[in-house]
Amino acid sequence: MKRVNIKYLVISAILILALLLSSGCLQPNTETSPPPSSPPTNNTSPIDSNWTPPTTESSAPVLPSIADVVAKVKPSVVAINTEVITYDFFNRPSTQRGAGSGWIIDENGYVITNNHVIEGAESITVTLDDGRIFSVDINTVATDPLTDLAILKIDAENLPAVSVGDSNKLRVGDWVIAIGNSLGERISATNGIVSALGVSLSVSSGQTLYDLVQTDAAINPGNSGGPLVNMAGEVIGITSVKIAEVGVEGMGYAISTNIAMPIIEDLVNIGYVIRPWLGVVIYPVSEEIAAFYGFAVNQGALLTEISTGSPADKAGLKVNDIIVGFKGKEITNIDDLIQAIRASEIGQEVEVIYWRDDTKSTTYATLIESPPPP
Repeated sequence: MKRVNIKYLVISAILILALLLSSGCLQPNTETSPPPSSPPTNNTSPIDSNWTPPTTESSAPVLPSIADVVAKVKPSVVAINTEVITYDFFNRPSTQRGAGSGWIIDENGYVITNNHVIEGAESITVTLDDGRIFSVDINTVATDPLTDLAILKIDAENLPAVSVGDSNKLRVGDWVIAIGNSLGERISATNGIVSALGVSLSVSSGQTLYDLVQTDAAINPGNSGGPLVNMAGEVIGITSVKIAEVGVEGMGYAISTNIAMPIIEDLVNIGYVIRPWLGVVIYPVSEEIAAFYGFAVNQGALLTEISTGSPADKAGLKVNDIIVGFKGKEITNIDDLIQAIRASEIGQEVEVIYWRDDTKSTTYATLIESPPPP
């Protein structure tokens, strides 16, 4: 009888067990999961079984068509092109061309624009919406740099003049349309809303524009001088400036018509703007300026020039005096003094408080009519 080798039996058993496991023939764990719980019972009572939602209806007014407004105003908007002679370091002349916008305020050829559009121009041409081009006689141009306004005359009649609206009736959120010679290409339109009213903006040293209308309507180079109109097709602002900085969008500004129209009237009737006049050139005082020159105060309006025979001269004011009070109002910067003078009347005697060296003094000046520009 043959003897069975125990060693080989053990190995065979192990192989058979491995095959059974890999083939899935062994019975799985028969432990069962607990049965799913039954869904919760909703015992919430109705709040009001008789309630019904309110009727859906719209009471918002229907806005006029922007296209209709543009069609009404666009024939009154003009493109303005200029040529300015500049000189390089070696005094060699070159011609720079500029483009801006304007709008017809009178059928006899009066066109409103910005001063900075035509400032220093040797030649000015105006292109109407119908394609006609007119050269402008420089002698028919009147400007007011302080408010950045200008008016010029072209030799034409029966032109489509645009209506002027009341900017005091504007509200933040009102729809407005900017029309102008954007990028010097052609007359185009953009729309937006009134973002803010009564804005003051410093545009250069010594020049601040007041009572501006802020809008998010797209304003581009070439739009300057063009109209900002309401949905009735009335001009309520003259597009003047925008803030163009990284991260800043939708901040364009227009000079309100309520500020502009008295200026325009003086420019047409007189040739310049008549204002109360003190007769000084001023510069802002800051902490740095005060420390450098050893001034007794670090705010106010520093007098750098005084016109001979002017109210300031007659009141005894001198160069390097610092005005800190005017007509009962504290003066902390040059804008304060400019606004205070503009708010005064011709012939009015005003109190002026100033520092001279280490002494604070008071004098009185009688404002007169501003002289014609040189």
